[in-house]
Amino acid sequence: MPEKHTPQASDDRAPDADVVALLVRQHGDIRNLFDEVEQSRGEERREAFRRLVRLLAVHETAEEEVVHPFARRNLPGGEQVVEDRLAEERAAKETLSALDELDTDDPKFMPQLMRLRKDVQEHARAEERYEFTHIRRSTDAEGLATLAKAVKAAEAMAPTRPHPGVESGAANVALGPVAALVDRTKDAVRKAMGKD
Repeated sequence: MPEKHTPQASDDRAPDADVVALLVRQHGDIRNLFDEVEQSRGEERREAFRRLVRLLAVHETAEEEVVHPFARRNLPGGEQVVEDRLAEERAAKETLSALDELDTDDPKFMPQLMRLRKDVQEHARAEERYEFTHIRRSTDAEGLATLAKAVKAAEAMAPTRPHPGVESGAANVALGPVAALVDRTKDAVRKAMGKD
């Protein structure tokens, strides 16, 4: 069976023309991975969940390093919009981190996954409504393309696991490369041991 690949912006074949389209497309990928985790069993579920964790971690890190700082500086009321999104992200990261410690066959896993899915979907809708729409309205095509490229670059260096308490650009810049290296090392070890 061919190895499934976690979608992320750095390997997206779509043109880097619009950061909002890129992030909304990733929200769709996240919904699809939640579906895959829910509908699978055993090792397939474990593998789908690992891919979901990776995508959520790199997606949120890129938003924290690129999108939120831009929104803070450029959107009316941007500071509060970003603070609200960071609170949602922090709660989701805590749930995701706890879920990452459970086996996907554990009876507690699916109820927690459903809670996480609800929180992540509400967060994505809030981002799309209160942040992304205003970014698109306030930014020209060149700016949207530049932000898309920055998101792809941030995702290439992002940690692959949730790190609760790291919901700011400054904290991610400090932790990002170190956490990414540690996470990628853990990923390589898991893969070498046949656990990925």
